[in-house]
Amino acid sequence: MKVLIIEDDAAIAANVYDYLESRGFQVDLAANGPAGLKFALSDAWDAILLDISLPGMDGLALCRALRQQAHRDTPVLMLTARDSLDDKLMGFSHGADDYLVKPFSLKEVGARLDALIKRYRGRVAAQALRFADLTLDLQTLAVERAGRPIKLQPKCLHILRLLMLAPDRVLTRQELETEVWGGEPPGSDTLRTHIYMLRKALTKPGDAELVETVHGLGYRLSTGNANAPQSS
Repeated sequence: MKVLIIEDDAAIAANVYDYLESRGFQVDLAANGPAGLKFALSDAWDAILLDISLPGMDGLALCRALRQQAHRDTPVLMLTARDSLDDKLMGFSHGADDYLVKPFSLKEVGARLDALIKRYRGRVAAQALRFADLTLDLQTLAVERAGRPIKLQPKCLHILRLLMLAPDRVLTRQELETEVWGGEPPGSDTLRTHIYMLRKALTKPGDAELVETVHGLGYRLSTGNANAPQSS
């Protein structure tokens, strides 16, 4: 998952950066408002951590520009020392999705980010994920392709779920390994082996290949005939 931190306090930015990176996030930093807005519009982020008191353009103006001018709905978690109710309401009125007052716990930052990203991706109420002719039932974990039941080993199923949650993004090896194996990274060929088994299970003669290798980066779901990803 990709997170942008827009924060001018170098110590806070470094602490949050290190914590999120240790959890497998891809993280980038901006230290002022104009640079932050440029970064926010230059890539597809899963979430943005946004300070309010920024040089060049404050976080409120940045968030408003992101919503009203660029029409981006990327989840925004505001981090600020301003703790009054009026300050919080101002943040929400400018487009923030959540608000966390400094000083804060890094674990709470992580928990709030997880919740925001989950809701943004439709994982809170979704019953199934669909991509092209592939379906994953989130309740039963049953997988079907064109109505054909597919049996997967648990880790292959976990990898497929991650890919189906973000089919428009390349998931790096580090992201997948951290999500699937946690703090015990596997051997160098383990992920590749599971990707091979996943492809073999999903693809029969005549089927389009769905799991694409993006050399030097990672993997994503892709097919020339794929429909837009859906959830229900």
